[in-house]
Amino acid sequence: MSVIKITESNFDNVVNSDKPVLIDFWASWCMPCKMLSPIVDEVASENDNIVVGKINVDEEPVLAGNFGVMSIPTLIVFKDGKIYNKSVGLVNKDRILNLIK
Repeated sequence: MSVIKITESNFDNVVNSDKPVLIDFWASWCMPCKMLSPIVDEVASENDNIVVGKINVDEEPVLAGNFGVMSIPTLIVFKDGKIYNKSVGLVNKDRILNLIK
């Protein structure tokens, strides 16, 4: 499944999925974000049972603020439209998959 670019306008539709939703909060100037991005892309392509989206915190500061994102990269997993799990900083693929379980 491909990664969805999430904005304020599509956020609710994406998060209110019947599948778990992994969201990567990132910025183009953030080196750890650049290192995490291909791992998140890989998780998305290998797992049809989840929805994966990315939020650029510079383009969507309100969304970042709504979820208290103070450091990036931040990964937040939603289940049934509610926050289920969260991770801050660069993590490996296994850690991401464990967040979703």
